[in-house]
Amino acid sequence: MAGRRSAPRNTGALSTARLSAGQWVACVATALAIIASLGGYGWYQGLIGNITTAQVDTDEWDRPTSVEGVMNILIIGSDVRSGENAEYGEVEGERPDTMLIASINVDNGAATLVNLPRDLMVDLPGCEATEGYEGMQAQQGMINSAMTFGGVGCQWQAVEQVTGVHLDHFLMMDFVGFKDMVDAIGGVEMCIPEPVDDPKAHLVLDAGLQTLDGEDSLGFVRSRYSQGDGSDLSRIDRQQEFMGAMLREVLSSDVMTSPVTITRFLGAVTDSITTDEELTVDTMADIAISMREVDLDRVQFVTVPNGAHPADENRIIMSDAAPALFEAINNGEDLGGDGDGDAKDDDQAEDVTVEPGDVSVEIANNTGIDGLALEIQAVLVQEGFVVTGVGNPEARVPELTTVYHGPGDEAAAKLLADSLTNAQTEEAEGLEQTLELVAGSDWEGFGGSSSGSDLSITDDLGGVTAEKQESAC
Repeated sequence: MAGRRSAPRNTGALSTARLSAGQWVACVATALAIIASLGGYGWYQGLIGNITTAQVDTDEWDRPTSVEGVMNILIIGSDVRSGENAEYGEVEGERPDTMLIASINVDNGAATLVNLPRDLMVDLPGCEATEGYEGMQAQQGMINSAMTFGGVGCQWQAVEQVTGVHLDHFLMMDFVGFKDMVDAIGGVEMCIPEPVDDPKAHLVLDAGLQTLDGEDSLGFVRSRYSQGDGSDLSRIDRQQEFMGAMLREVLSSDVMTSPVTITRFLGAVTDSITTDEELTVDTMADIAISMREVDLDRVQFVTVPNGAHPADENRIIMSDAAPALFEAINNGEDLGGDGDGDAKDDDQAEDVTVEPGDVSVEIANNTGIDGLALEIQAVLVQEGFVVTGVGNPEARVPELTTVYHGPGDEAAAKLLADSLTNAQTEEAEGLEQTLELVAGSDWEGFGGSSSGSDLSITDDLGGVTAEKQESAC
């Protein structure tokens, strides 16, 4: 169900910070879930004090509207390699290697993580020069290039403008911290379908099921050209697989019942991340509490829908399905498909099989607006519903717009009600295989949430969940 709209919030954020590659991305979803499980460990407050914070002035641009009950976090990593990270090569400047939006529905305990490939070409906004950055004019470029010219503030603005998603916070992490997190939980079990030898990623692996330590895990999620088809999209698929595996490991009983392991893990997390100043301990705890009982199939990973760039085979562009995904996220809609972990009752499960052509409906006008029933009929017929009659209400005269249904027709009633801007459903005696729509004084026409809510990460967009998947091993 969509969240409730609220006024835009000033979320504050950063301009300088320690960055990482997107390989650590798994840790973010993991860390949020982990903190939730620390109700019995009051000492975690001290660990949180290790987090580095920085600022971004989000008042500098027009922002999408936020939704109450939904928390969207920009997770970014870069190729900047200094300090302890210098052993992974020399790269000038800051260029996000991986970015994603983690959309957390704190009302229903679900999370959707949307990867934004670095090869994605978009229209970037102009950014003013700031300390350490030269700024840039509005231009078309790779989505990760905004960071290079304008820092994280420019990158934040670019992602909001490109996606239309209101970002509440950001979070970044470095290479060494990622390794430490993996080692803190004793490694992550992964299926390696074929031997890997990737000098650029410092990675040599045999084929088969094995537990990767921190160094090998970092190499696995960084590796590109020696696995799959060598594309960034293929690497993102492996990163998403690793995220799910790491989350399962962190939430396992062996980890969660060990204060020592949790302490090591959280120490690695808090030593390695940078956040905006508004992402406080209390905010993290609120998110985490909502995720405490989350089912793994309610944590979904998806790459923004994309296709080949018409002028450059090495670049990609967003496909027609991308706007619907971002709109659904910014509306706080539930994007679970047939495979999601919602506790659906039989009535809810049915609505994925009911089509408008299966639904017969009689229309009654209780608004006092002459001819409205015929207008409603025309729209419903165009949408594929079967209209068996129109007129004025007789047996039922509700004040509010209501779809009445007989026993067993709840799914059909919901489908019809969802196509309206505002309508309630109610079971009524005497109705058999036919619905009765009574337009009340609150009638506001069509344009309900059904089209948006029909989008499924797993069924429509090729996404996966954090549940363990079948593998070659």
